[in-house]
Amino acid sequence: MKIAHLALWTRDIEKMKDFYERYFEAESNEKYVNEKKGFESYFLTFDGEASLELMRRRDVVHESDGDALGYAHMAFGLKTRKDVDRMTETLKTDGWTHKDGPRLTGDGYYEAVFLDPEGNTIELVAEEA
Repeated sequence: MKIAHLALWTRDIEKMKDFYERYFEAESNEKYVNEKKGFESYFLTFDGEASLELMRRRDVVHESDGDALGYAHMAFGLKTRKDVDRMTETLKTDGWTHKDGPRLTGDGYYEAVFLDPEGNTIELVAEEA
């Protein structure tokens, strides 16, 4: 069994789609719109089998104010530590919120942590030690 996809509610679905396409090489389907329900979504696919659904609905407006039970972060695997360093510099230079790293974690991961345009936590993780 595998995870088919993850989903995020968004305020600005176009900005979120552009962010993941630009920095994480996501490929998007055509936007799905259900006018009756006020719902729209994109499925973004990444290298490999994972996909992310970005969703917006007019009545979903509650925002999280930081860490809470449930969703914690998404981790994107980059091949090497140098790739993590390069992506870190690119995201920092482009003004995205940098939370931590790059650093070697206590459990042996080399990672950097950022927030996406809507404050969701993203980890950049080197796949090789």
